[in-house]
Amino acid sequence: MLSNVMENQEIPGSLEDKFAVERSLYNRIMKTAVWVIGIPAWLFGVADRGFAAFFDHSITTIEVSQLIFVSVIFVSWLLLKPEETASVSNLRALRNHNVFSSIPQPQQKAKSKTQRRMQELNDQFITSQEHTLPFPYYCQIYHLLNLKHLEDIHSFSLGNLKIVEVSEFQATQEGGRLKFKTLLDSPMNILRLWRDATVEVELTLHNPYTVELRIPAYGDKEISVIFNALPIDESNHKLYIDMYSNLGWPKPLLRFVFHMAAILTLLEDLPYLRKLAERNIQHLVNKQRVSRHTSMQLFDRFIDLYGGTEASMLQPQA
Repeated sequence: MLSNVMENQEIPGSLEDKFAVERSLYNRIMKTAVWVIGIPAWLFGVADRGFAAFFDHSITTIEVSQLIFVSVIFVSWLLLKPEETASVSNLRALRNHNVFSSIPQPQQKAKSKTQRRMQELNDQFITSQEHTLPFPYYCQIYHLLNLKHLEDIHSFSLGNLKIVEVSEFQATQEGGRLKFKTLLDSPMNILRLWRDATVEVELTLHNPYTVELRIPAYGDKEISVIFNALPIDESNHKLYIDMYSNLGWPKPLLRFVFHMAAILTLLEDLPYLRKLAERNIQHLVNKQRVSRHTSMQLFDRFIDLYGGTEASMLQPQA
């Protein structure tokens, strides 16, 4: 049983709670979007009043007062920034041995390996998110390791991105690494701001809990996303999303873009995760029924290493 994997955690169990997760994300997006739209509006107001006060024919008390008033409102607006799920708290928690503290002993080395990888990327850290999701941990792993979800589930957020081919698969002691070519076939795809039309993406299963997605950008720049999926019990799990990049863009801008992108993709994930949870979970983890398609090679490797039953999933196979 996995009931003690996370302590002091409020677990959403009812169907109403499951839908509340999606409502909460929608509300978070709306609040953040309104706040961001307000920033250029108030900046325009400050610039307008500043021009009127100092670049007109003469400086008047009324114009200066208006500039001060608009400036105070603008600063207040910045301080009203909606609370984000993004923080470095989960990054610190991983380093301080808190998040993985209750993982079964045979898998404790997964903790140190994840810590080392996140430490390597520390200088490129942009933002992170933490979510408690009312779905089995296996559903999240299945979803993360299934390449087809990039085309199907995220067709909107990724602008109908296409997977051209799986170019390389390499098994490792605790997981595996998969390289595959992706194509942005639309010239209007917003992802073209950061990457070429065709690039080779890398998906890595570091251990039973950690999946990393590496996306090349222009030149030697890249974007890395580390997903840590940690079971709470048989029906709930924690999802940590840490995003890194060495792009030369201002970090506040990247932080906002990555934060919104992560929430949007999670919103797309939720209905699919709910469908997976409604199915018999053994259908996903049964070795005899696992697909041997190239797009599922990492999940096949996961099953080969960590078993096909609920009791054995978190224990390495002999």
